[in-house]
Amino acid sequence: MTKIFRVGGMECEGCAKSVERAVRAAVPDAEVTVDLAGGLVTVDEAAEQVVAAAITEAGFEFLGLE
Repeated sequence: MTKIFRVGGMECEGCAKSVERAVRAAVPDAEVTVDLAGGLVTVDEAAEQVVAAAITEAGFEFLGLE
């Protein structure tokens, strides 16, 4: 099941890459897509808590699910 996470603090391409790397490390088998302009991260087959923790640990704000 695909989940869309809202992320605060992604302001540049480097930020988006940091979030993508963190989420991929937390859920290596999932497909991860980052939408910088929308402040969204789409992840297939991942637990909300795992992705939220990865976003927070990368220094960004988890704002809930879309």
